[in-house]
Amino acid sequence: MMVRTETESFSYLSHLTTSKNKKQQLFPLICNLRQKAAAAPLCLGLLTVEAMLRLGRRSLAAVRYFSATAVAEASKVPASSPAPGAITIATRKNTGTGKDTLGRRLLSLVYTKRSAVITIKKWKEEGHVVRKYELNRIVRELRKLKRYKHALEVCEWMTLQQDIKLVEGDYAVHLDLIAKVRGINSAEKFFEDLPDQMKGQPTCTALLHTYVQHKDSSKAEALMAKMSECGFLKYPLPFNHMMSLYISNGQLQKLPGILHELKKNTSPDIVTYNLWLTACNSQNDIITAEKIILELKKRKVDPDWVTFSLLTSLYLKNSRHEDASLSVKEMEKRVSKKVRVAYSSIISLYTSLGKKEYVDRIWKKMKSTFRKLNDAEYNCMISSMIKLNELKEAENIYTEWESVSITGDSRVPNLILAAYINKNEMKMAENFFEKRMVEKGIVPSYTSWELLTYGYVHEKEMDKVLECFKKAIGSVKKWDPDEKIVRKVYGMLEEYGNVEGAEQVLVTLRDAGYVSTEIYNLVLKTYVKAGKMPLIVGERMKKDKVELNDETYQLIKVTSKMCVSEVSTHL
Repeated sequence: MMVRTETESFSYLSHLTTSKNKKQQLFPLICNLRQKAAAAPLCLGLLTVEAMLRLGRRSLAAVRYFSATAVAEASKVPASSPAPGAITIATRKNTGTGKDTLGRRLLSLVYTKRSAVITIKKWKEEGHVVRKYELNRIVRELRKLKRYKHALEVCEWMTLQQDIKLVEGDYAVHLDLIAKVRGINSAEKFFEDLPDQMKGQPTCTALLHTYVQHKDSSKAEALMAKMSECGFLKYPLPFNHMMSLYISNGQLQKLPGILHELKKNTSPDIVTYNLWLTACNSQNDIITAEKIILELKKRKVDPDWVTFSLLTSLYLKNSRHEDASLSVKEMEKRVSKKVRVAYSSIISLYTSLGKKEYVDRIWKKMKSTFRKLNDAEYNCMISSMIKLNELKEAENIYTEWESVSITGDSRVPNLILAAYINKNEMKMAENFFEKRMVEKGIVPSYTSWELLTYGYVHEKEMDKVLECFKKAIGSVKKWDPDEKIVRKVYGMLEEYGNVEGAEQVLVTLRDAGYVSTEIYNLVLKTYVKAGKMPLIVGERMKKDKVELNDETYQLIKVTSKMCVSEVSTHL
């Protein structure tokens, strides 16, 4: 679950304040027009009463797009010749030509090596006005897209401008971006170098959020103590950060203490209760969860879709299906177009309840609500159909995904591939892999080759096992050792006494940087099964910097009485 940080909220501050001042300046104009409208006859020649009111409304709307200076200058310039760069967003929309904007230029900088600063300077050189609220909006968009480097460059450019006045919220966003791009040490130095008047709630909370993201409990707790001394704990966000930290670190015993401090300083919000329910979910504590719901209602805090999603999951874990059905229906009432991810969550929950007709209904609703569905949503629906034993329907949805998606993400077809392999239908799995993945240009991932390896192990097809296992490890830059699949492969090789295959797998694992005492012991067990003696095992283990344990010595002793095998020397 992702929690929006307060640092994002503070970036609006300057723009909202400025807009408010301009509205106050234009308010007398609107009032004056309304007074004239009330006293005017039904027709005022070319300028009717309605036209006067529309003029007033347009003047107020202009506040959103012009700075105070721009408004003053615009009033001096004739309508037929607008000032350079003073074209409003409304005008752009009316023309329908999609004219150039600073936001579009900055968002088009896909490659990180390109400079946001150069883009802004060029925009100014062309005679355009650069406004702070517009830059703040662009920074927000860049952060949403995880384009942190360019967002940071925009923030740094703003700090160097004499005509742009920054507030604490701007520095909070700046600090968060530094942490993401340059690391926690740079973020700490930035905070230390800030003027004292800028070390307030927003920047302290941003630094706290950085510590939480890096799971640094000691620094986070020390900062919380300082924030308490300064009186910065009058709202729930810092406490929510600490709850998130303790949950992610598995320090659930610290939650009661932080909740007590939160209630002593301020009131819990819905995020607080959702985090608390998350902790209950991890402990399968349904009694406490129901108490949380009662407290939430007593404090008149409105639950959101996340609240009921967590509660439904708990009911499902405890086989309380009737309560889960009621809970997921409450969740559905709180879902809107703005919280798109909630639809997939509802589909998963209805799948767990075995209600296919409800799953189909939500899927149809999604397709009518959103212009285009993404890979994650197709992934969710295909997975649900497989869980409901509707493999044919899952394939139909996959065919639909093929026709609309341009990503070629192997995670989607891997679901169908896994379904066939789990049903021991290797011929169907092979056909799907070749015809629907490889021939369609989808690059198999580590998971694709891993699934095939498991399938061929079950079929006892040793050559294909060795081939797929080697391709699985070769498909990633750095292999995260999976002991389960290694044991499965060696288990099959030992069963058939395939010492050559055992040595080949050893070479593959060595190339991947994963050789251990246990791996050598598995190789030796294969030699025992084959009744053969490996050569120079001790020397090879020493070269690979692997220690011999009691089991290794015992296996070497057993094989020393057997006939010599030249396989290990050859390899």
